[in-house]
Amino acid sequence: MINSREGSRNFYDNIIAPMIREKFAEYEDRIAVGIVGEGSDCFGYDDFISRDHDFGTGVVMWLADDDYEAIGSRLSMEYNSIIAKQPGNNLTERLKERRGVMTISGFYSNILGIDCDTVSCKLTEDDWYMLDHNCLATAVNGEVYRDDLGEFSAFRKMLLDYYPDNIWKIRIVNELHKFAMSLQVNFARCMSRKDTVAARLCHMQGLEASMQLYFLMKRVYAPYYKWIYRRLEELDQGGEYATLVKRLAEADIDTSHWKGTYKANFINISDPIIDSSEKIAALVVKMLRDNSFISGDDPYLERYVDEII
Repeated sequence: MINSREGSRNFYDNIIAPMIREKFAEYEDRIAVGIVGEGSDCFGYDDFISRDHDFGTGVVMWLADDDYEAIGSRLSMEYNSIIAKQPGNNLTERLKERRGVMTISGFYSNILGIDCDTVSCKLTEDDWYMLDHNCLATAVNGEVYRDDLGEFSAFRKMLLDYYPDNIWKIRIVNELHKFAMSLQVNFARCMSRKDTVAARLCHMQGLEASMQLYFLMKRVYAPYYKWIYRRLEELDQGGEYATLVKRLAEADIDTSHWKGTYKANFINISDPIIDSSEKIAALVVKMLRDNSFISGDDPYLERYVDEII
C-alpha cells in the first residue's frame, strides 16, 4: 500500500507542479513545495489505522510575504479546486489548515509558537527559550520538493543545526533533574509509602525523561509523545537503550518488592522499574562522557546538573 507521503510526492509531480507551471509561471521559481508539519504522513508513519481521521493527499506551498500578497488567494483557489476533485480524501477542517498555501514565516511561527523572522533566518536566545520544544521535530520533518528561493530551506537548516550550546545544556540538565527526581529518588519513597498512584506518576515522568535525554544526546529533535518511542527505536536500531526503555515502560507497579524499612541510599534493584532505571542512567552517563559534558561515572544523574551548567 502506498503511504500518503509517497502519494503526496506523486500528487505534486503529476498535478501540482504542472498547475504551477501553467498558471503561475512567473512565480514558479518562488514557490516552495513539500510535505512538512503536523500529521503522521509528514513523519512517514501513517498506515491503515491513520485513515480513520485527517487522511488525504495534499502538499504545502510556501510563499514569501510579498508573494503571498500577490498570488496567495489565486493559488489557494486553484489548489482547493484540485483537492476537491481528489478521490478518497477525508479532509477535516484541521487537515485543510495543515496543507495548501501559506507564508513561510506563518508556517514556522504557527508550529513553534513564536514570531519567526525567516528572512533574517535567525532565532534569538529568548526565542529558543520560548518556543515549543515539542514541535521542533514537526517543523523539520517530511520532504521539501522544490525551493528555488531558498528562504524556507535556509530556516529549516538553521533549526536542523540544532540548539545553541547554552540552550542545549539547559534542556539536558532539566531532563537529568526530571529523571533523577522521579525515578532515582521519589519513586522509591512513594513505593515505600505504598502510594502507587504517585509512584506511577514518577514512573511515567521518568520514562519520558529517559527518551528526551536520548534525543538530546543524539542532537535530534524528539517528536511528540505518540511517535517518540518509534523514532527512538529507529535511531537506536533496536539497541540496548531502546530495549531498556521498553522494559521500563512495560514494568508493573508491584508493592511486593517494597517490604521493610525505607533506606535513603538503598537502590532496590529487585524492582524491575528501579533496575531498568539504573541501567538507563548508566547509558546516559556514557553518552554524557562521549559528548564531553562530564568525566565521572556515577549513575546518579542529579550529580551532573551543576557540572554541566
